[in-house]
Amino acid sequence: MKFTLSALAGAAALAISLAACPAMAEDAGIIVYNAQHESLAKEWAEGFTKETGIKVTLRNGGDSDFSNQIVAEGVASPADVFLTENSPAMVLVENAGLFAPVDPDTLAQVPQNYQAASGKWVGVAARSTVFAYNTTKLKADQLPKSLLDLADPSWKGRWAASPSGADFQAIVSALLQLKGEAATADWLKAMKTNFTAYKGNSTVMKAVNAGEIEGGVIYHYYYFGDQAKTGENSKNVALHYFKNQDPGAFVSVSGGGVLASSKHPKEAQAFLKFVTGKGGQEVLKNGTSFEYAVGKGAESNPKLVPLVDLQAPKVDPTTLNSKKVTDLMTAAGLL
Repeated sequence: MKFTLSALAGAAALAISLAACPAMAEDAGIIVYNAQHESLAKEWAEGFTKETGIKVTLRNGGDSDFSNQIVAEGVASPADVFLTENSPAMVLVENAGLFAPVDPDTLAQVPQNYQAASGKWVGVAARSTVFAYNTTKLKADQLPKSLLDLADPSWKGRWAASPSGADFQAIVSALLQLKGEAATADWLKAMKTNFTAYKGNSTVMKAVNAGEIEGGVIYHYYYFGDQAKTGENSKNVALHYFKNQDPGAFVSVSGGGVLASSKHPKEAQAFLKFVTGKGGQEVLKNGTSFEYAVGKGAESNPKLVPLVDLQAPKVDPTTLNSKKVTDLMTAAGLL
């Protein structure tokens, strides 16, 4: 493996730190509550361990489950680092006052629009909202121009989503921020009438591919991940990007933060720096997650529509309100 001078210096500094703390070398290393894709986090963990010698123990789960667990555990949480797929889970932990400030060197690696203004968590990847549609049932000129169009009665019984998932709830969080509570409540009420519920975005895409439904609101990478394999679950599917700063063009920020109660804060901060640095972001470019890289100067997989071309709406990821969203979705009969 080729080491850069900065990486060697970082590894040396951490080796000194470990020598001063022998218990660290004997235990499970840092504990990461991982709500990101397991394969992606595994690549990050293995790359970090290879570069620094620091062990990483991944505990895998979901955004909401882990964020609520961390809040319940409080300062007794065994977690050193929290990684999510969407930012509302990060906001929940931040609002509970349980994150330590992210090291300035790490924050400097990521544009400000992909990090919390408080400096308590930072973006590690991103994902785009899309309308996946069956190409035998819909033509380009029949596609919705806006996510809001799916509330129209003409779309009754024609589209699908997975409302119980953190992904879709993040999309609704963006809608809430962009259009306000009344408009969001109305859209959710119409959604209840118009849509078909599936459990999981990959299930939505399979249903679209099979022609069970004309289209579905999901994130982009399900399509690219399937295409990179056999393509059997997406051979009849194409992606429609809403663009034009529409709520349906929302780009969700995946976050990472260090718990203030971490028993290994230096090592935890070093892990987050690796994930947002060159090594961690190249995993996004070259790996199989097909999520967007967000680090400064980092490139995403060339098969993806460039981030700048998505024409995403300006959404502050630090104010997405997961509690209000679940309240509204429950009131609409979606949860």
